[in-house]
Amino acid sequence: MVASLRLPSLTSLLFPATTRYPAALRRTVCLRNRPASGFASGTAASTDAHRLRSKQAVTPRSQDFNAWYLDVIASAELADHGPVRGTMVIRPYGYAIWEAIQEYLNVKFKETGHSNMYFPQFIPYSFIEKEASHVEGFSPELALVTVGGGSELEEKLVVRPTSETIVNHMFTQWIHSYRDLPLMINQWVNVTRWEMRTKPFIRTLEFLWQEGHTAHATPEEAEKEAKQMIEIYTRFAFEQTAIPVIGGRKSKLETFAGADKTYTIEAMMGDRKALQAGTSHNLGQNFSRAFGTQFQDENGERQHVWQTSWAVSTRFVGGIIMTHGDDTGLMLPPKIAPIQVVIVPIWKKETEKTGVLSAASSVKEVLQAAGVRAKLDDTSERTAGWKFNFWEMKGVPIRIEIGPRDVSSNCVVVSRRDIPGKAGKVFGISMEPSTLVAYVKEKLDEIQSSLLEKAVSFRDSNIVDVNSYEELKVAISSGKWARGPWSASDSDEQRVKEETGATIRCFPFEQTQGIKTCLMTGNRAEEVAIFAKSY
Repeated sequence: MVASLRLPSLTSLLFPATTRYPAALRRTVCLRNRPASGFASGTAASTDAHRLRSKQAVTPRSQDFNAWYLDVIASAELADHGPVRGTMVIRPYGYAIWEAIQEYLNVKFKETGHSNMYFPQFIPYSFIEKEASHVEGFSPELALVTVGGGSELEEKLVVRPTSETIVNHMFTQWIHSYRDLPLMINQWVNVTRWEMRTKPFIRTLEFLWQEGHTAHATPEEAEKEAKQMIEIYTRFAFEQTAIPVIGGRKSKLETFAGADKTYTIEAMMGDRKALQAGTSHNLGQNFSRAFGTQFQDENGERQHVWQTSWAVSTRFVGGIIMTHGDDTGLMLPPKIAPIQVVIVPIWKKETEKTGVLSAASSVKEVLQAAGVRAKLDDTSERTAGWKFNFWEMKGVPIRIEIGPRDVSSNCVVVSRRDIPGKAGKVFGISMEPSTLVAYVKEKLDEIQSSLLEKAVSFRDSNIVDVNSYEELKVAISSGKWARGPWSASDSDEQRVKEETGATIRCFPFEQTQGIKTCLMTGNRAEEVAIFAKSY
């Protein structure tokens, strides 16, 4: 018999909430009482569900960014809504992007000494209660199993929201001596959080992520590990997804519940909202003390281990969409694109078909042999114009067109997705393998660089340096990010959030030099902070 779930309201774990909810405000929501469709509440749910089902033209970004985003997901066949409100079905094309993320990061994790493994998704509730700030921060977010096999469970179970607690339970059994350290593992899994307002890929009840967990003998090793992993995420964002994230440290209010420090990468989306794209936490000894995770050091003394955890999720797919997409649809950086080149054969007469298809097939084989992810669209049910629009909407970086005249001249036409219309189209590119491969690879590199340069320019032009609270409010109200000196209190930070809707996204690693004055208090400030509205 399937276990029934009793689910309290859920907000973000990887992207921690700044508010600690008192127990009196926590309320239980039963799964059987949830609406069964949509990615948002009320009327918005049915609207979003309709958009994810429809094949209508993409809404212009400037007209309605949220509608545009949902249209792109539907039209590019990235995801669809699941039968339970706030869940999503990731379709093959969307999952292929996630696989590209996995492939890159898996290599980097293993290069830095981490091994993949798997922990159960059901966690005893008593584990969550062991770390005080952890349970206080995450109780509103937990999905609980209270019935299994037709009987009330002796202890309710948490459906995995994150794994620090169960990891520590196992670490206590595996770690005995300093010789067992460092212990560095990662898992690729799903997690569950009950969100009241959802957005596909960005915030859903269930999503995919990787979560790394490490244990160390010294605080210095743990801090080095936490910073190393945020640097890996930063390089991935820049080099693979062409998203110019800003790395930094979270404020105390934004720090992961149970961590000493949280490091983050923050990305500016096309609507100028901030997306927290990945986090790395220095957990200190908070969890090891709660769980008694100890080791015997070289002097024979018992010590608690120092720990880290770090994660990125399918939220990155949403970030790619909202950073690079345009009114035509999706626009994928070549390094992350499941299909880098689509080949469209064109013929009118049946006598032309065989020669054109043969040439197109040869081009595909040449490119694939050179390591280019190429696809031949040889379907005859659609016109060439329909195919052009379809693959542009799916964000394929390069389109190659081959018609009868091209076959005769042994040439092809190459179109770039990032340069619309005739400006992005080049005629007469030789089909000779070495020439064609070199040209295509060069253009793929150019597209990758161009997308990053454009995103950097957009980001930098929308960050405003401010020196007073009034200037900060003006910047935020105009949809910008505000960057300014900050040494004010937690209550001042909360005031900014309540009055402007913006939060401190991070204290950037790259800081300006010189004496600074806090924009809120006028006192000396050691750092500048970045404020923005966010997802």
